[in-house]
Amino acid sequence: MKPRLLIIGATGFVGSNWARAAADAFDVWQGSRRPTDGSQSVVVDITDARSVRAAFDTARPQFVTLLAAMSDIDRAEREREVATAINHQGPIHVADACAASGARLLYTSTDAVFDGEQPPYRETDPPTPCNWYGQTKAMAEQAIAERLPSATIVRLSLVLGRSALPGGNSYLEKVAGNLAAGNDIISPTYEYRNPLDVRTLCHFLLELTQSEQAQGIVHTGAGDKISRYDLARAIAAGLNADERLIVAQQAPVPGRAPRGRDTHLATDRLRQLCQTPVPTCQQVVERALAG
Repeated sequence: MKPRLLIIGATGFVGSNWARAAADAFDVWQGSRRPTDGSQSVVVDITDARSVRAAFDTARPQFVTLLAAMSDIDRAEREREVATAINHQGPIHVADACAASGARLLYTSTDAVFDGEQPPYRETDPPTPCNWYGQTKAMAEQAIAERLPSATIVRLSLVLGRSALPGGNSYLEKVAGNLAAGNDIISPTYEYRNPLDVRTLCHFLLELTQSEQAQGIVHTGAGDKISRYDLARAIAAGLNADERLIVAQQAPVPGRAPRGRDTHLATDRLRQLCQTPVPTCQQVVERALAG
């Protein structure tokens, strides 16, 4: 009999892909804020502890993946109370429910817990967020570690790919849509990330979820890094689109929340824990475009 996995945030870009990838190994239950088709789905609002407990009572999971978050950095900066409720209090409710039920938690965090001034970053480096989104995620990491030391906290950079459900709005889908429409895509030359394609990420999630050694923080991403400008150009080239539509942005836009310049996540621990090879940025782009 397969162990039961509850994915909270299952209708999002990563969640929809993870739900499909996990189906062979787990009895997957999908949790989201709105009702979805299928008998193995639950409505859950992580800002409401009662809603979380009710979802756990229905799904009775042995494993939980928490993906739900407010990930819009500028909105989080403007709506700090809402961002805190979702990104900080929400994970506390889920961690408490896991502790009470004995379920094992894998929580996805972000490279935005770092300000990008001293890369590459390792799991032992203290968080230095430069925006409120990163602050809320760093607070959630600490709260989860205190309540549930067995939890796995997976930090992500930029995840590339397409949603497994209609109406996806991933970074790749946004870029592809704008290229098809002939719109300029303004991309920073000074922001560096080590992205990961969603298919490879799901391989890592499968291994980390099943590993007893994968406790604490684990960094995921490509082995090297790439600027957002060069990444957008690589996507355009892979789609045989006009690379001239990728416009270099040389300085931050006034009024937007600050971003880390280089939040390259070191993946040494990931290599130790997982058999799935860590890809290069070029491989990540190729795999994301292949679908």
